[in-house]
Amino acid sequence: MTDDDGYFGEPIAARYDDPSDDMFRPEAVDPAVDLLAELAGDGAALELGVGTGRIALPLSARGVPVHGIDMSRAMVARLRAKPGGDAVDVTIGDFATTRVAGDFAVACLVYNTINNLTTQDAQVDCFVNAAAHLRPGGCFVVEVGVPELRLLPPGQTAVPFRISDTGWAFDTYDTATQAFSSNYVTIVDGRAEHRAIPFRYVWPAELDLMARLAGLRLRDRWEDWKRTPFTGESRQHVSVWEKPAR
Repeated sequence: MTDDDGYFGEPIAARYDDPSDDMFRPEAVDPAVDLLAELAGDGAALELGVGTGRIALPLSARGVPVHGIDMSRAMVARLRAKPGGDAVDVTIGDFATTRVAGDFAVACLVYNTINNLTTQDAQVDCFVNAAAHLRPGGCFVVEVGVPELRLLPPGQTAVPFRISDTGWAFDTYDTATQAFSSNYVTIVDGRAEHRAIPFRYVWPAELDLMARLAGLRLRDRWEDWKRTPFTGESRQHVSVWEKPAR
C-alpha cells in the first residue's frame, strides 16, 4: 500500500475509467442499477467502495439519494468531477467501519470489492456496518466471484486471466488462508512493470454466516444482476440479505 488512498491511489484512479472494459458497458451497469433502484424504492442507497461512481452516478440519476464511502480520495475526485457528481454525498473512510448519518433502504458492495478486505474479521465488520445503516426491511447486496479453485491442479497456485502482447495478468491463491492476489505485468518500452493487489476470497456460504452474525438473512442469490439462477457452475453471484422488519 503506497499512500492513504490504499491500493487505488492516483496512478490507478487516473486510468480506472476505461470505457473499453466490460464493467463499464451498459449491459453490465444497467441491470445492476435496475435492481438497486428497485430495492431502494422510496429510500436511499449506500454504496460501500463507491470509487469513481460507476454505479452510484446512474443510480442517483434515477432519483435515488445515494451516499458513498471510499478510502481513495483520488477515486472520489473522479466521481465528483463527473456530471451529477455533486449529487452523490461521499464520506472518506474504511467502508468496513465508517458510519454515516441516516438510514438506508439498500446498501451495496459491487464488483468483488468485499475481497479488498483482506481478513475475515474485516469482512465480518463490513456486514455489521452495512446492517447498522439499514432501516428495517432494508437489504445488503454483494456482487462477488466464486473462488475459482477448481482451476488449480495439484501443486499450482497461479491462474492466468489475461494474456496479450503488452502484458499479462494472473491470480495467485493460498488455500490455507484464503488470501489471493491479482498480479499485473505490463510491458512498457521493452521493460516489464509488475503490480500486485492483495485480496481475500470468500465463499457464498461463508458470506451467509457473516450476514447471520450481523442480523441479516438471505433473501435472494443469483448468478448476475439479470437474476439468472445461481448454480454450481456459476462463476459469480449477486446476493441479497435482508434486515428483518421490526
